Amino acid sequence: MIVEGTVLRGPDFEPVEGRVVVKDDAEGNGEITAVEEASVDSSQIIIPAFVNAHTHIGDSIAKEAGGGLSLDELVAPPDGLKHRLLRQASREEKVAAMHRSATFMQETGTASFLEFREGGVEGVYALREAVEGLDVEPVILGRETVEAMEASEGFGASGARDGEFSRERTATARAGKLFGIHAGERDAMDINPALDLDPDFLVHVVHPESLHLDRIEDSEVPVAVCPRSNLVTGVGVPPIAELVDRTTVALGTDNVMLNSPSMFREMEFAAKLADVSATEVLRMATRNGAKIAGLDWGVIEEGRPGKLLVLDGDSDNLAGAQDAVRAVVRRAGASDVERVVL
Repeated sequence: MIVEGTVLRGPDFEPVEGRVVVKDDAEGNGEITAVEEASVDSSQIIIPAFVNAHTHIGDSIAKEAGGGLSLDELVAPPDGLKHRLLRQASREEKVAAMHRSATFMQETGTASFLEFREGGVEGVYALREAVEGLDVEPVILGRETVEAMEASEGFGASGARDGEFSRERTATARAGKLFGIHAGERDAMDINPALDLDPDFLVHVVHPESLHLDRIEDSEVPVAVCPRSNLVTGVGVPPIAELVDRTTVALGTDNVMLNSPSMFREMEFAAKLADVSATEVLRMATRNGAKIAGLDWGVIEEGRPGKLLVLDGDSDNLAGAQDAVRAVVRRAGASDVERVVL
């Protein structure tokens, strides 16, 4: 397969006119075998497919529920609104709703998402069923039990204010799997206890103090930020520029009940909120999420998996853009998607 246009090549998304060649390996997985500079007759813009670094897509059963409620009233376990609605919904309803959200993510260029999956082992199995037949690949972090971790790709802890999680952390480390934890969403109180667990990554970090930023930097702990969600729940917004100066920062869309799982919307919001470059925001939406998840994509270069998003650079929305990277980050949307290669 050959895709032509303006290629945002390499880790710095250098715009080059040319083509990307993707060939299937012996197992049928696409691999980028060439990125060639050439004069081509195409207005397409070719970027790495997105990696959504933090989701709760079980919430797909309750989109826009709970308007006006606080964060704890919305999502705090065990009796926040989302947890009550999840308990009330049938397995079939949850699987169907998650399938639709995963389909939307695939159609808008997301190759993978890191899911904090409620419902124990059964919740993990339900999500696996929901993505059957799709090319988007979830990295599932089970919640609530060690057994859920063992059935998935790791453990996603709700936060140190909800428990101390040392047993789950030890079991996850022994299994060689990914451990993520919410921290600093409401206030700074649970950041140090979360860091004490030596997590593979933190989620949110809206309220870090200098000590926390120093610890994050010294420990090289990545952070998945979800600025739209934080604004909606009234907890504030993360200091994205300060975090970018200290560590690897990735973008997530968080609860589907609060926000669409659109990386386009998350990028635009982050770019216009924070004093960081469009290049850095695109890296947060692609390469950095892949790094947290241990995936080898998020960059267009030879030898990488062929996970690509192709945009129509001549759409009414993008035509005439003077800077391809800024246009992708601050302007592009679902209607500009020409093709998704997963």
